[in-house]
Amino acid sequence: MNSIESNALEPTKDELAKLGLAARLVRMAPVYGLVILMVALIALFSILLPNTFPTALNLRAIISDKSIIALLSLAAMIPMVAGRIDLTVGYGIVLWHILAISLQVWYGLPWPIAVLIVLLLGALVGFMNGILVEIAKIDAFIATLGTGTVLYALALWHTGGRQVVGVLPQGFYAVNGTFVFGLPITGFYILGITIALWLILEYTPVGRYLYAIGANQTAAALNGIPTRKFVVGAFVTSGVMTALAGVLLASKLRIGQASVGLEFLLPALVGAFLGSTTIKPGRVNVWGTIVGVAILAVGISGIQQFGGSFWVEPMFNGLTLLVAIGIAGYAQRKKGAAKK
Repeated sequence: MNSIESNALEPTKDELAKLGLAARLVRMAPVYGLVILMVALIALFSILLPNTFPTALNLRAIISDKSIIALLSLAAMIPMVAGRIDLTVGYGIVLWHILAISLQVWYGLPWPIAVLIVLLLGALVGFMNGILVEIAKIDAFIATLGTGTVLYALALWHTGGRQVVGVLPQGFYAVNGTFVFGLPITGFYILGITIALWLILEYTPVGRYLYAIGANQTAAALNGIPTRKFVVGAFVTSGVMTALAGVLLASKLRIGQASVGLEFLLPALVGAFLGSTTIKPGRVNVWGTIVGVAILAVGISGIQQFGGSFWVEPMFNGLTLLVAIGIAGYAQRKKGAAKK
């Protein structure tokens, strides 16, 4: 059973050619509405907070704080392209960041080996999710929720509820702590991964097959696409990216604890869902996901600089998701009405 359908709503050239200027702007608003809103928020906060918001320090803080969420959003986005959802992105990061540290501190493994093991385990969990969804035919929401809960339980068991603390190599700290051109290196990781995913999904057969599966798996199978292989591959990719996010979190925090990580689940999913409401509304897409994460980061940063309380971030995440889904639903209804 597909958890998310993938149907693009962006207007075609022929459709736009038949419209006047005002009608074109209205028709394009759902496509670039969030991009325009993001730019407007940046301008607004820059005017209201000229001494703190439009600064290099704030930019570095946003990149440092939101890079892991951006990576998890991209990880969640990949199964969504194929019409599935992966909740283990919010649970897996708990176990993976703990293992990245404990394998070094408790078992004395070199940090590259520890990172490699974590990435392989992430791929294994992704493969298991794919098997549960495609072979056992368990709904993706239920399957990944169950797998994620097991991962969280393993994290609690592995740590005994205690922090994992120890001296780590400088090379491992540098994975997250290095600056390039004055910006955190994590931002360049996200940029590289984003471009790679965009090229794959938009310009290769793999991407076309995944979108076809997300739109209608039965039709995709009848056209000769090995749907099981591609869905399982999507989950494996998501698992590896989640494990990578865990490694980056471990390098950033320098301690492992099971109470850290679950707070990433909602913003990661919000970013991925927002990605289906902009650039190519109605279809999960890479740049839309990045815009979704960016608008959350800009909005939360600006509000917090105004003195927002601790509850502001989850409130903003939830409201932004509801508004964005409402916009996408409105655009879909308008398009459906226009076709009648």
